[in-house]
Parts: sequence; C-alpha cells; structure tokens
Amino acid sequence: MSSFKYNNVYIKDYETIAGPKEKEGNLVYQNTIDNYYYNEEKIEDAEIKMQNFCLTKIIKRNKLNNNIELIVGGDLLNQITITSYNLANRHLPFLGVYNACATFNESLIILSTMINQGSINSGLAITSSHNLNAERQYRFPIEYGSPKKQYTTFTTTGAACTLLTREPTNIKIESSTIGEVIDFGIKDATNMGAIMAPSAANTLHKHLTDLHRPLDYYDLIVTGDLGKLGSKIFLDLIKEEYNYNPKYYIDAASIIYNEEQNTYQGGSGPVVIPLVLFNKILKDKKNKRILLLATGSLHSPLMVNLKKSIPSITHAISIEVIK
Repeated sequence: MSSFKYNNVYIKDYETIAGPKEKEGNLVYQNTIDNYYYNEEKIEDAEIKMQNFCLTKIIKRNKLNNNIELIVGGDLLNQITITSYNLANRHLPFLGVYNACATFNESLIILSTMINQGSINSGLAITSSHNLNAERQYRFPIEYGSPKKQYTTFTTTGAACTLLTREPTNIKIESSTIGEVIDFGIKDATNMGAIMAPSAANTLHKHLTDLHRPLDYYDLIVTGDLGKLGSKIFLDLIKEEYNYNPKYYIDAASIIYNEEQNTYQGGSGPVVIPLVLFNKILKDKKNKRILLLATGSLHSPLMVNLKKSIPSITHAISIEVIK
C-alpha cells in the first residue's frame, strides 16, 4: 500500500510570489514581479531570487534562523539547479527532489512522513518554475518565435515555500498517496495534459481504494496542471474506468489564467498547485476536505529527441481545514 495517514502534520505558514503574466490572471497575489528578469541580468538568477524571497520570508516570520531541520524541494531546470543555488552556503540540510510538476506534493509527502514518524519536528517544502527557463529547456527559446500547438500549456512563473510542523494549526496534512509511473505511449511532449491524465486517474483511484473512501468524501478535488484538454481526458477516464463523476472538481492549471491571455490550455509547472492552493482554495474558506493531485510529465529533451514515449506520475495530498 502506498497511501499513508498522518496524525500530527500541519501547515504552519506559506509564502508565494507570482510572475508578470500570472498577476494579470484570475488569482490575486500578495507578491508579484513586474518582469521576467526580476531586476537581474539573467533569467536563472530571477528564478533563484523568487525562491530566495519565499524562503527568507518564512524564515524571518517564524524566526527560524538556522533552526531548520530539513528542506525538501526542487524545480524544472536541469539537476534542480535553481533550488540548489538558492540553498548554497545556507548550511541547511536539503533533500533535492524531482517529479516535474508533481514535485511540490512529493516534497510534502517526504516531510509529512518524517514529521509523523517523529524523525523531525518541522521542515520546509520549496519549489518554483519560470516561463523563460522552462520553455528554453523543454521546447524553444521564446525569441525563436516557434508556433505553439493549441493543446500545449504555458509554463507558470512563480515560487512557493511551505512550513510544515507537528504544532497544530487549522490546516492539516491528513494523508497522502505516492503515485506510480504510468506510460500510455504518447510521444508528443507538447500534449502534457493527455500524457498526465492517466496517472492522475490511477492515483485518485488508488487513494480512495487504499483509504476506503467514497469520492464524495472530499469537498474539492484538484488536479495539478492537466490544462483544459487534459482535465477533460481525466474526467472521461475516471468515469469510464471507475464510474467516478466528481461534483466539485477544478484543474489548477485551467483557472490560473483568463481567456484573454492566450495561454493555450493553461498553466504548467510545479508552482501551479501551491499558487492556486494558497492564493485561491484556502482563501475561499468553504472547502474542509481537499484532495490535491499534483501531476508530472517525466520527460527530458534527450528522450523526446530519441522518440521515446513519455511517462507521467501523480502524487496525492489530502488536506483538512479545521474550523
């Protein structure tokens, strides 16, 4: 069984920052940047700076200083270099993880498990993505002017840092499910929604089955960055395979931008889930049981060029908002 229940894991604090395209979208952010360079000369430094902003805010607000037991996180750039450079010379224990756009949930699962079993009392999860960095690495540099397919997604710019603790708060990490790597044979790296939808369906069913829960146990089910097309495929799959028809469901990537922004199927990137969770879902204060299904397309430019099919993974995190 790959699902786990937690007795004493809570979200104590969080911080996010969003990019220029995101602040013009559907969500309202406390912190944004005005341009992709964030007053730096290089876009890599801009993403490092966004991560550093979120991490520093959490440390100062909670007076953590060097009393951080563990940081878990990652990003989209090769060898998760953004996160590694952000943490360089901070003298803090760090586990770097990569599951593409499922990285945030993977980080939460690792921290939650270690806190629940008493190995640590608290820890930080951190992630980010940057449109110009990811588009250059996985597709083409923006300056190249390559035409986009209508079913592609738009890499979201932003960063997020989350403090988990065993100290009770009103936001509890209640359970999780570790996903399986699923490959449906799709080779088109621009069609990530179709690539990831099968793994999202698989993890949803495994989570509910492992924990013996009906679909309506949750007030809201959220997928990570399937996009508009991918979320339709997901809904078709779970209805056909498992007879699931969720009443309250959203795809975070599909709602982060508005129709006028020309972002095709919506957002993508590991920062999508935390941006929507912290800047919309938890602010609404109407959902008490929330299931986050963070989806990740596990491809690389090398494997795409070798014409390999693309696997995906989805990790689930169950959140309870306590009155």
